[in-house]
Amino acid sequence: MRTTILAPDLRLTVCGIDELLGHATSGVTHVLSILDPDHPEPAAFERFDPHHRLTLRFHDIIGPWPGWVAPEREDVEALVAFGEELDRAGEALRHLLVHCHAGVSRSTAALATLLARHTPVGEEPAIFARLRRIRPQAWPNSRMVGFADEILGREGRLVAALQDHYRLQAKVRPDFVEELRRVGRGAEIPD
Repeated sequence: MRTTILAPDLRLTVCGIDELLGHATSGVTHVLSILDPDHPEPAAFERFDPHHRLTLRFHDIIGPWPGWVAPEREDVEALVAFGEELDRAGEALRHLLVHCHAGVSRSTAALATLLARHTPVGEEPAIFARLRRIRPQAWPNSRMVGFADEILGREGRLVAALQDHYRLQAKVRPDFVEELRRVGRGAEIPD
């Protein structure tokens, strides 16, 4: 019986909205959907088999911004509670799909949080290594990871591992680093 999200036979997928339809017939049993507050439910879900889904709604920002909704601690608490539901799902959990608009920031921060729930303290870098294998372009939202670090009692270890992840990603994705500067997320760019 599967007991955690770290089970080797559990399929984990991260994607953006434009990729959802490609997963409609892949046996998705559980979905974590992160959308902008005013975005409609993706029509692609009409083509999916019945599944359990949590939808969270906030923008992909890392601090207050007029007219935008930042992820808050309560959102990450809801995400952790969803992880507890996944633990109780047992064999019914076969394929978890996590998506946001592009499948790069909010969704990868969410999956890192779910993985951290069962990763031993001190092994935080392994979370981001696995995340890169699942979604090579991952650039997790630092605000979400910061809340996860606090909620999960990681005492800064998760945030430190995220910074190491950013350093690796900045080397292989310099174009994305420039985009982060443009959209007000320069604080995430490593020195």
